[in-house]
Amino acid sequence: MREGFATLLEAVADERGDRVAVVHGDVRRTWRELDDRASRLARHLRERGVGRGGRVAMSLYNGPEYLETLFAVLKLRAAPVNVNYRYHTREMAELLADSGAAAFVLDAALTGDVAGLDGPPVLVRLGAVDGPDPLAGRADDYAAAIAGASPLPREPRSGDDEWLMFTGGTTGRPKGVRNRQAELYGIASGNGFAVRGLTPPADLDELRAVTRRLTDGPERLVTLVAPPLIHATGLYTALGTLLAAGTVVFSTSRAYDPDELARLAERHRVTNLCLVGDVFAAPFADALDRRAYRLDALREIRSVGVTWSAEVKRRLLDHLDVRLVDVIAASEGGPFASAITTRSAGAITSVFTLLPGARVLNDADQDVHPGEVGRLAAPCADDAAYLDDPARSATTFRLVDGVRYTVPGDLATIREDGTLLLLGREGRVINTGGEKVYAEEVEGVIAALPEVADVVVLGVPDPKWGHRVTALVARHPGTTLTEPDIQSAVATHLAGFKKPRQVAFTDRIPRTPAGKLDLRQAQNLLT
Repeated sequence: MREGFATLLEAVADERGDRVAVVHGDVRRTWRELDDRASRLARHLRERGVGRGGRVAMSLYNGPEYLETLFAVLKLRAAPVNVNYRYHTREMAELLADSGAAAFVLDAALTGDVAGLDGPPVLVRLGAVDGPDPLAGRADDYAAAIAGASPLPREPRSGDDEWLMFTGGTTGRPKGVRNRQAELYGIASGNGFAVRGLTPPADLDELRAVTRRLTDGPERLVTLVAPPLIHATGLYTALGTLLAAGTVVFSTSRAYDPDELARLAERHRVTNLCLVGDVFAAPFADALDRRAYRLDALREIRSVGVTWSAEVKRRLLDHLDVRLVDVIAASEGGPFASAITTRSAGAITSVFTLLPGARVLNDADQDVHPGEVGRLAAPCADDAAYLDDPARSATTFRLVDGVRYTVPGDLATIREDGTLLLLGREGRVINTGGEKVYAEEVEGVIAALPEVADVVVLGVPDPKWGHRVTALVARHPGTTLTEPDIQSAVATHLAGFKKPRQVAFTDRIPRTPAGKLDLRQAQNLLT
């Protein structure tokens, strides 16, 4: 698509008008309101010096304000910078410095962490502060900024305008993945038009026509997005839904509440639900066990990027006749592979199939043979790269057989029948006694035990073995699973050297708001 993403959303808004775009608690934001508020915020930011090519940091909880802020930034031909709202002052300062953000739109809950920062110079704050305000005189009020500005006139924008997505930083400092907005359109289309079974429109006129047809048609697309928009899974799902003339629903809880999720799905007759692996899906299955919800409108549950076990899928299908779509993707690109499970499919597994164009490459950048371990690769834009990091970019984004691929380090092997077995991230391979152990493979066996609520497997330095395989396990309350129980279960399914030599128990596995493992905190619990 030649146009910038804001122009695409404006085209959808023109066709959708007073139909609801976003639902958040009692707030129902129509397309007309979403577009108008974003245009007013864009005017305010422009008057404060933010313009084309600038970058605007955003640290907000899920809600219409996140989407209208993003929309506003794109209207300016600027680039949004996703900032994790769990970051403390030092982490925020590092990311803001790395991104070169000229402005920061933040939730009031972050006031204390932001007060110690020297920049950026433009602050816009959502919500009120209890007690003394350390940002008094420095932060513009979000609601007042919108109310006090006139809408920014529309202007031409290009699909070549910058798009940034910072990685989660769970294993190191977050990296900014730099792309063009034309690539954003491709990613969002896969979470919108593809979900509807449609080919993405090729130009603006076709987008308008498709939007009119979808608006007048009987089929609804209502997506409940559980993961936070500060990460790729939640954001790309929400943008894909909007692009395909759907409605996005958010929960009001700032912590994951599976019972609220079920209530919202029932109340708004949600058709599609976005989760992140077992860490979201298992508590949701628990909620369905506790109470019978009327979820007959639900057609699909989609998970991206985190292990989703066959056992939890089975529990969901006991309650729901839906498609379970498990996708392997990364902030750096993809998707690489998917697994689709339904009641009628028979066996419930976590077996993946490579998606068109994706490959598993060995160290020589050749397709692996069955049983050989390689790295997942997917085609990407010719100019995709990490922000200001040519060395890492050369490793992750590289030319193979004349095609540029993203190869972020997800290890996998191909089975004899052509299906794919995901082994986990390269940085989580444990070398023990000369053998390689793939942490996520061991986690999958332990997670299948009914007493296990969550698990992470790590390599802990060991003078004899180099690293010893260690499991950190969170048990369901009231269960008495022991270290020998876990070791025996792993030994039954996997080679002996993969068995954890040590098992530690904890109340909770540290994870990010998106459900991904916080590796550094987990390592701290074992040292």
